[in-house]
Amino acid sequence: MFAQGDRQLLARLAEQKWPADAKGILRLSARAFVEFSTEDVQRYQLLFQRTIPGFQPSAEAYALAMQVVDQMRVRLAAAGLTEQRAFDMWTALVSGVAAQQIANEPGGDRWLRLIDEMVDIYVDRVTGKQERREDR
Repeated sequence: MFAQGDRQLLARLAEQKWPADAKGILRLSARAFVEFSTEDVQRYQLLFQRTIPGFQPSAEAYALAMQVVDQMRVRLAAAGLTEQRAFDMWTALVSGVAAQQIANEPGGDRWLRLIDEMVDIYVDRVTGKQERREDR
């Protein structure tokens, strides 16, 4: 099931019509991930949360998961975001949006509607267009 879920996510990402601009790429990446996650909560939990004690995916299944991660790194790099810190913030942001949508409004779009604005804030922050807290 783990491998199947990652294959489904890879297929979803492959079918997207990716825009040329950095924010457009990241908006679409976030939206595709959150929509994929909210469509099947059990799949989301299996792939992205540790809800099954002691579960370890097979090496083949884990390799598929790493393909998903690698694709996201490539998309972030295309936007000029190559630092590990930027990647960590991205995964926290996007997985947090999915978790909020699933937990607080299953089937709705309350958090999905915030994706574009959150991506804009994220990009401005990590590219230095917004002051860092320690710079204030």
